[in-house]
Amino acid sequence: VQLQASGGGLVQAGGSLRLSCAASSSYDLGWFRQAPGKEREFVAAISRGGDSTYYANSVKGRVTISRDNAKNTLYLQMNSLKPEDTAVYYCAVKRWGGSYFYKNQYDYWGQGTLVTVSS
Repeated sequence: VQLQASGGGLVQAGGSLRLSCAASSSYDLGWFRQAPGKEREFVAAISRGGDSTYYANSVKGRVTISRDNAKNTLYLQMNSLKPEDTAVYYCAVKRWGGSYFYKNQYDYWGQGTLVTVSS
């Protein structure tokens, strides 16, 4: 399983970015992020068929996860960005059951894309 995240960059607070990840359509998928000196944390996840989505409280209402299985692509639309959203964002594959919220449930990870939000 290969994952390729893209779309990161530098944006001002209040701005928007859309991250993409080339990912298999066969599995549940998630986005995580890791800020400097911090643990990798859950951001959002989506079921294989796209019918269920899950969000961290810190991004709920500002972020939308979606997928296009025909294009084997996962998206993360981020609006109203804050400086505390600055992190490397990773897409990940969850092949089996278990919680969407825990990084240990994910089997494969992309290389990450850096999002920097300036104040």
